Amino acid sequence: MIKQATSILKGHSLTYWRIAQVFVAAVGLGILLLLIFLPEIGIHAFWNVLIPIAPILFVVAVGLWRNTCPLASTSLISNHLHFSKKKRLKVKQRGRLQLISVILLLVIIPLRHTIFNTSGHATALILTLLALIAFYVGHRYHWKSAWCSSLCPIHPVEKLYGKKSAFELPNAHCKLCVNCVSPCPDSTKPSKNPIKKKRRLNANIAEVLMVGGFPGFIWGWFQVPDYTHGEGWKHLMITYAYPIVAMAFTLIVFLILKKMIAKKNKAILVNLFATAAVSIYYWYRFPALIGFGMFHQDGMLVDLSQMLPDWFPVLLQFSTTLFFSWWIIFNKKETASWVIRPPYANQRKSIPKFNSITNKSF
Repeated sequence: MIKQATSILKGHSLTYWRIAQVFVAAVGLGILLLLIFLPEIGIHAFWNVLIPIAPILFVVAVGLWRNTCPLASTSLISNHLHFSKKKRLKVKQRGRLQLISVILLLVIIPLRHTIFNTSGHATALILTLLALIAFYVGHRYHWKSAWCSSLCPIHPVEKLYGKKSAFELPNAHCKLCVNCVSPCPDSTKPSKNPIKKKRRLNANIAEVLMVGGFPGFIWGWFQVPDYTHGEGWKHLMITYAYPIVAMAFTLIVFLILKKMIAKKNKAILVNLFATAAVSIYYWYRFPALIGFGMFHQDGMLVDLSQMLPDWFPVLLQFSTTLFFSWWIIFNKKETASWVIRPPYANQRKSIPKFNSITNKSF
């Protein structure tokens, strides 16, 4: 069913979204300052509060995050203030950036054990560098094409998890659709099988790595402890070996199963691996937050191990796994786009009544 496109976001609705964006940006800036001046509190606020919320938000309402992400707002400053160069990103360039975004993700995550999880200054530095990169590519290229839809290292995770948004939201960044990238990940109906279409080699490699390899990568990451006082650099090989080897294993399993099963069932296979990835994350992350982690102090927000029974973290683990299995695999909810496409800027090329679900693949 094709819905009527909503009108341009304006008035009170636009004001509310701008307030939300400013608020989230202020929280982000506050966390950055805490990481610099009160690093212990900043580390807890970023790694043990904000980051654990993100995956489940991507699963149920990735559009909410896309509308308020501080790095997205940073990348769009020059566009909103009308001094962006607005260069068009070529399809081949976008494929390269998408592969680079996956590589960035796989490089940065193991470094959490080495330095970022225990050093507020290092975390502040990497966040500042990402913000500068987001601003630069946003200044150079048109709207959300270069950062939000290509280079952002969180975008591959959004695509993997964000297949069944609980609701569609108005687009809080784009008053009009300027067709900066096609297909648009924000206003295009996510495919249950994102690798079913023939695309550029780099983009295809990025998708396959994320779908097939990310469950193993997450599992392997949780098998490594955090290192302090520079000890992590001595164990750099271990911090990368566990996630990369486990990633290779699940990737091989995925590719074998992909060859064996019928074409019509490949979307189910993709959903199974997406479910495995997010379920494995919370299987380890939630217990660690309350003091039941494999490495007691690592990733702990508050120690409740002496207050809660031993079966409580097990209950958390199975509850989250059941929820994600239902939501991603068994939930019959029709897949919705992350946000609703606004009317096209060029009415001669596009009919604005068509909504965000006209194109069905990433």
